[in-house]
Amino acid sequence: MLGENGASVSEQTESTRTSLQENIEECDTKHSAMQQEAGSQSKKQLPADMYYKYEELHSRPYITPDSEIPENLLHLSHSFGYDCGRRANLKLLDDRTLIFIAGNMLVLLDVNTKEQRYLHSCSGGGIGAITAHPGKEYFVVAEKGKQPNIIVYEYPSLRPYRILRGGTKREYSFVEFNHNGSMLASVGSAPDYTLTLWDWRQEEVMLSCKAISQEVYRVSFSPYNPGMLTTSGFGHIKFWKMANTFTGPKLQGLIGHFGKTVPTDIEGYVELPDGKVLSGTDWGNLLLWDGNTIKVEICRNDGRTCHAGTVQPFSLEDGQLMTIGFDGVVRVWDFERINTADSNRDGSRFEMEPNNELVVGRNVCLSSVVRSSLPHSFVWFAQDSNGAIWKLDLSFTNTSPDPECLFSFHAGMIQGLDVSKKSHLMATTTLDCSVKVFDFLAKRELTTRRFNQGGTALCWAPPVVNQSGGLLVTGFENGVVRLLELYNPQRLQTITGQSPKGDAELRLRQPFKPHDAAVTAVAYERNGEILATGSADCTVFFFTVGENYNPIGFIHVPGPVQALEWSPHSHSDNNLLILCQSGHVVEVHSPDPATQKPTNTFHLSELPRRCFKFKSIKSRIKREEDTARNKAIKEKKKKVKEEWLKDTKQPDAEQEEEKEEEKEELPPIYIPDPPSPLCCGFYSQPGHFWLSMGGFDSGFLYHCKFSENQDEDPEQRQDEPFSFLPVHNAEDDPICSITFSSNRQLLLCGMNSGSIRIYPLQPGDHSLTSMQAYWTLSIHDNQYGHLRHIRCSHDDLFVLTAGDDGNIFSFSLLPPEETQQSLQRNRAKIPSPKITLGNETEDIEDPAAYSLEKAKQKLQNDQLQQEVELKVSEKQKNLSELQKKFKKVLNDNQNLPEHIRLKPEELQLDQRCYKQAERLKAQRVMEVRKQLAWEQERCSIALKKLQDWFRDSLGEKMVTVVAIQTSHRVSTYHLPELAELSARVRHRSTTREPAGDRDAAVDCRKVRAETAKGSSKIDEEEVLRHPVIRTAKIKLGDRQEERLRKAAEKAEQARAKIEKKKQEWAQIYAEKPSEDYEDPKDVEAIREAKENIGDYIGVKHRRVNAEMKREELISLEENMHEKQSEVNRRIVALRDSKLRLVSWLHTRAQRLQKVQQRLAVHLRRPPPILPNMLPEEVPEEKLRCSHSTLERYRSLRELRFKDLEQEGAESLLEQLEKEMEEEKKEEEQRSDEEETPRLSVSSVTKEEEETPVDEGSELSELEEELQKEEEIRLLHEQNTLLEEMETAVCQFDAELLLLCRQKLHLDWRLKLADLRLVTLFQEMLLLKQFQRREGGLHEKLNTCITEENSITSKLEECNEQLEMKRRDIAKLQEREKALTAAFQASLGENNKYEEFLTKVFKKKIKRVKKKEQTEYEEEEDSDGDSEEDDDWDDDYDSEEGGAAVNDSICPEGCEPELFENTLQLRERRLDLEELLTEEKKSAEALKKESDSLAKKEKSVKSSRAALEDDLDLINREKLQKISELDVVVPLRLHQIEYIVNGSVPSDLSEALVLDKSELDRLKGRIQQLQGEKLYQRDLHRQARQQHTKLFHDRRSMAATIQTLEQQCNELMRTKFGRLVDLEALQMLSGNRRLEELKQEKLLKEAAYAKEIRQWDAKVEEARQAVIEVTTCNTEHLRSATSLNEQKKDLQVKLSTSQKKMGRQQFQDYRRRTDQEAIQNLQDLVIRQSHQAEALRREIHLLSCKGGHMLPPDHTRLPPLSPLRTHIGSINTGK
Repeated sequence: MLGENGASVSEQTESTRTSLQENIEECDTKHSAMQQEAGSQSKKQLPADMYYKYEELHSRPYITPDSEIPENLLHLSHSFGYDCGRRANLKLLDDRTLIFIAGNMLVLLDVNTKEQRYLHSCSGGGIGAITAHPGKEYFVVAEKGKQPNIIVYEYPSLRPYRILRGGTKREYSFVEFNHNGSMLASVGSAPDYTLTLWDWRQEEVMLSCKAISQEVYRVSFSPYNPGMLTTSGFGHIKFWKMANTFTGPKLQGLIGHFGKTVPTDIEGYVELPDGKVLSGTDWGNLLLWDGNTIKVEICRNDGRTCHAGTVQPFSLEDGQLMTIGFDGVVRVWDFERINTADSNRDGSRFEMEPNNELVVGRNVCLSSVVRSSLPHSFVWFAQDSNGAIWKLDLSFTNTSPDPECLFSFHAGMIQGLDVSKKSHLMATTTLDCSVKVFDFLAKRELTTRRFNQGGTALCWAPPVVNQSGGLLVTGFENGVVRLLELYNPQRLQTITGQSPKGDAELRLRQPFKPHDAAVTAVAYERNGEILATGSADCTVFFFTVGENYNPIGFIHVPGPVQALEWSPHSHSDNNLLILCQSGHVVEVHSPDPATQKPTNTFHLSELPRRCFKFKSIKSRIKREEDTARNKAIKEKKKKVKEEWLKDTKQPDAEQEEEKEEEKEELPPIYIPDPPSPLCCGFYSQPGHFWLSMGGFDSGFLYHCKFSENQDEDPEQRQDEPFSFLPVHNAEDDPICSITFSSNRQLLLCGMNSGSIRIYPLQPGDHSLTSMQAYWTLSIHDNQYGHLRHIRCSHDDLFVLTAGDDGNIFSFSLLPPEETQQSLQRNRAKIPSPKITLGNETEDIEDPAAYSLEKAKQKLQNDQLQQEVELKVSEKQKNLSELQKKFKKVLNDNQNLPEHIRLKPEELQLDQRCYKQAERLKAQRVMEVRKQLAWEQERCSIALKKLQDWFRDSLGEKMVTVVAIQTSHRVSTYHLPELAELSARVRHRSTTREPAGDRDAAVDCRKVRAETAKGSSKIDEEEVLRHPVIRTAKIKLGDRQEERLRKAAEKAEQARAKIEKKKQEWAQIYAEKPSEDYEDPKDVEAIREAKENIGDYIGVKHRRVNAEMKREELISLEENMHEKQSEVNRRIVALRDSKLRLVSWLHTRAQRLQKVQQRLAVHLRRPPPILPNMLPEEVPEEKLRCSHSTLERYRSLRELRFKDLEQEGAESLLEQLEKEMEEEKKEEEQRSDEEETPRLSVSSVTKEEEETPVDEGSELSELEEELQKEEEIRLLHEQNTLLEEMETAVCQFDAELLLLCRQKLHLDWRLKLADLRLVTLFQEMLLLKQFQRREGGLHEKLNTCITEENSITSKLEECNEQLEMKRRDIAKLQEREKALTAAFQASLGENNKYEEFLTKVFKKKIKRVKKKEQTEYEEEEDSDGDSEEDDDWDDDYDSEEGGAAVNDSICPEGCEPELFENTLQLRERRLDLEELLTEEKKSAEALKKESDSLAKKEKSVKSSRAALEDDLDLINREKLQKISELDVVVPLRLHQIEYIVNGSVPSDLSEALVLDKSELDRLKGRIQQLQGEKLYQRDLHRQARQQHTKLFHDRRSMAATIQTLEQQCNELMRTKFGRLVDLEALQMLSGNRRLEELKQEKLLKEAAYAKEIRQWDAKVEEARQAVIEVTTCNTEHLRSATSLNEQKKDLQVKLSTSQKKMGRQQFQDYRRRTDQEAIQNLQDLVIRQSHQAEALRREIHLLSCKGGHMLPPDHTRLPPLSPLRTHIGSINTGK
């Protein structure tokens, strides 16, 4: 059943598919096993009484196989810690049993008896979360590790009831039951964050989905709606709903939007009955969620927060809501007010006060609460993050008890732990500012002492220091060291009569501050005479031990101190080993207080020391292991091969198949930077020590020693361990702490993963050779519970551990029963108090207190300061006396007579002193100016800002222009200054394609290509530059020269024609489309159609973002500002024209007045009312003030200062303005009064002038005629003036009316623009929500584009270089072939030294590379190079199988020129081979680089395409959101065509606003699309027909081309006998060398013919001489024959007579004679054969045409020796 269920869970896990959206998410869960069996048979139900066995499930210790270590080596005794920082780490099972997580343990704590029971984790990887069933019958343990499980235990039997598998990958962060306990919800941590709903009784997954991509703190079911869930965590809250759809059940999640509220981490929340959710924040207020939005934020009155710090609501009962906070307060709120809360007018906050509150205590941080299981109980148990468990009565009545602290623990990492050397006592300290003492035998806490700073180190003084065993040395984070004395206060009553306060107390004995940073280590010297303290400030301080600890001095070390260890008694020297976190180890001798001399500092600079700086060797170890492993594998393969060859009996095959294997490339030596941290270490022998390193160098124990050379700087030195010991399974799990048992037979290690590891050791094993087998158990948290402290008790019966998870465990090495029996009588003893116990020493509480060294330095500085002040006072006193004397001298000099009185210049000092003083003054003035430069700049900027704000920000003044005859008026717009945002937007950096990089890369490629081309040419010239042995140039004839010229011209024409054809064909092939070619226009049209297919044709929009929208908004604002400015300019221009008009009217009025003065009264027309400029028309006049106005303001200001006590006085400006207005009115009245008398006087004068005329004699006719003419002229002028004035006024009013109408039209347009501005602003706010996502994608896209351009340019450059290399290789190969042909040509035919010269030419010579070497290196390497060259030559000669070739001496008979030419050609060949090898290597490297770049380019292009798709999706989403915004569109009634039942409905929400022209365009577009459809069908049919025709044409053309090629090949074979290159044949020009050789051949033939004739004559002469000699010789032969016959006869006779006498002697002599004759004949045959061969070669050379002529061989043949015959032999022959 277990296997089947486990398989189904794994299948379900693989089939789970999750998807996450921002606003709403829908997750489908498919349980494969359920779907497979749903159709065939019903799911089998698990029996209710089925249980698992805990003994088979829980994790056990790991023991090295085949070791004798018992499994129960350690027994858990007690847990003294509590992981109070873990979320929801407190649950209640019944009214008295609490459960919480402690590392890898689950602790069941009895509240009344304080007894503990433990459950170990089953995975061994730790526990992630716990919860209890609502009925308290079960509790759940969700574990951590790889594929962790959820185990449901039954309570109180503690039997595993159900196991839930496959809910997450690494760790569960929270689990919770629903209200009735039928379902269980779990949330996983990173990396999957899976939310799973379980039918836990059947071990089945109901629904599964990814919660979110962030850490989830809590999940819960709604108690009012079973189908609703809520999750919260890091910066989010999410609301879930279980829904049944046609595809099955689903989880639909809606993420909460914070809106204007700052996003916050949500630790807790409460579901409300109406579906709302009330959550907390990390700033202390409450958030009320309605749906997925915040309805209101709840705070206290006056904006105060509900709690100080993070707040969590946790209960809703009886209309009251309760919350807890990190401030240690429980508050009760009215639920009805919260549920109906609404935001105030000022913001989205609702203010209210709590009904009740309970302050739990000082320095309390409540993080979770659980309620008692008793019915109608108001008792709650609270988890305090500062290390406590509280019992709270939240009934809020008068009889409610105060909060009770049930348990108190350390909070945070355990910084220090040590045990007493005389009793079963343990002391610990942490950063929670407390020091605790425990009796781990009695399993209880004895006492706690708190300080102002956190503890960082602790050491229990050994008995040699304190006989009573009650002295503790504690280091703190501020550098203070405190000596604490433990005593039993129960015995104070017998000594002092004081009443006891507890079982034990800690008394401060002596505090001192040796360091400025945290104290990290303290250690007593082995004899207890010296105390050493180490700190993070890289110092170690020494103190003398006694009743009072006195400072000796300190030393500096290269890094922060990690640990201190004094040498044991087995060492002869008393040294201190200082381990630094930076990897440095320092050993110093124990300082002698008696020899220390008093100095100004505590620094011990002369203290002997030795330094060691760890250098990583792990990579080298790994490389050696890999090498050894590979070697073993090769040896094994070789052995198998040898056995196979031996079995198959093929010894020769082994030699044939053996090949030199290439050596595998070893990984480089890696040195971590920064260096790995040092974890711990200890002494092994004097000068030797073991180190455990973290980081990269973990997994080994390194045996190190101090080097002899200690002169090097400690920071620069590098020391390697001389030995190492691998630690099994510790590659990523370094040893953090090490301790030994008292007999050193057990090595106890605290691991980084929180596990404890024990190694049994052999006695006296300092080199740890017996450190093989081990026992290990996971006890602390595997992620953050690093085990940094591990100790053994004084009797080695207990092991105590403390980790960074805040847990403290005690283990016994014996079973609990045996431990209790053996220790019944040995209880922990607490030291008695001293008789002299007095008042406690004053503590160092000031955080800024001086350290010992700083205090001493300050004392020295104070003394020096006092001495300086004394000297200064003495000098000042002397100066004052000298000043008095000088004044007296001046007075005496002044009283002297003038002729003997000294001048002032004579009394002055040297002028150079004054100059020096002036120079110093100027320098100090410059310094002061520099010091005040910033303040001056700040003040100037502040003034500029005030001017900009109060003066320049006003912009233009409002100007109103009023019509003259009508009431129309027009005013300018009030235009404030535009912000500089538009300029910033226009000049912002746009994300463009980094073309600069591409251009730079192209230029770089061009330069490199030209360089490479030039270099190849240079190399070619260098290689081809060699002395060529050629004969003198032969002069050709005119006909031959003409033939060569014509041939060259013909070849050039053919070459040009062929090149032109090649270019044409290349262009044709370049224009030829590929097989899968598609028209880009068609591809783009198809792509656009696919993207926009649907009910409408989508338009491709450009990507919009907030910056673009802001630019559009600012552009619209600028356009509006420009239009308004233009209207303002027109209005101001109209105002200016009115000013001119008013002035002109006044001028005309004066002229009219003059005209009317000369007219009769009855003929005068009433003049028009002259307009005046109103104040609103000239507002700038208000800001104009004259000197008199300023003087008046000054006088008023002085008067105001004199009368400051006057109440209700107006401001100076208002008073001045009133006075100016009154003065202006008075001036106007005065001017009117002046003008009126003037007019009246003039009129009276005129009348007086006219009166005598009227009263006098009558006028003559001429006078009357002239008077009438003047009257007519004046009337005309009067009418003209009036008409002009009226016309000008009417024209001005018309212009103003036109401008007013235009302004009204512009106002309408500006109002629409304002609406458009609102829309743009809404769009910009909407786009800002996408800015972060889009910005990140744009940055990635720009990075991809840059990388793609870089890779493309590099790839093109690489391909170009590769192509160049290939061309260079081809050229080198052709040159090598040409060089070989040149060598063959130089040899000629039938050269008898051909074989020797060929060997010389092809001989391999190892040549020294052309590099710069020093003379010393050349001298050293000369012998070796020569030997290697000889070896190389010998190897080559041996390969050829012949004798060694000596190329240093030209052989006899060979031409020296030919030999030298061969050597030069060989050098050129070797140069070419070296170049060819280098070029091939370069080409190979370029090919690999090109392949890698192509892969990178492909991946980058895919990434870029993905990013562009993501941007398109975001752009579409943005456009969709923008389309959903409301836009105001003003319409007239006739534009509304939405008619319902013959009338316009009141609700137009369903109507569509559309431009009529756009509607007409869409209607016309339908017909256009129909026509386009028919047109495209015709095009498609024509294209198919054309395609078919082209396909047939291509096949026929291919057949024709093949036939023509066959005919061409047959014609070439017929004419040339083989296939030739016609292009090369056509481009073949005349060969001048060939013509020269022909001419040379003719000349040599003539010379040779002449020489042959001469030789024929000589031969004829020689023939005649031979005939004569032959004749003479014939005569001699005849005489010799006759003599031989005579001799023969004589011999016959002689032989007959001597036959008997010497037969034997004669036979021997005959045999020797015959042998000599045979030998002579053989030599003769050999000589004749050599002569014949030489003659044949000479004949062959003479018969060859154009060959190289060798001189005839005149070697004289040796004369033929006559055959030695004997008569006896002839006779015998006969």
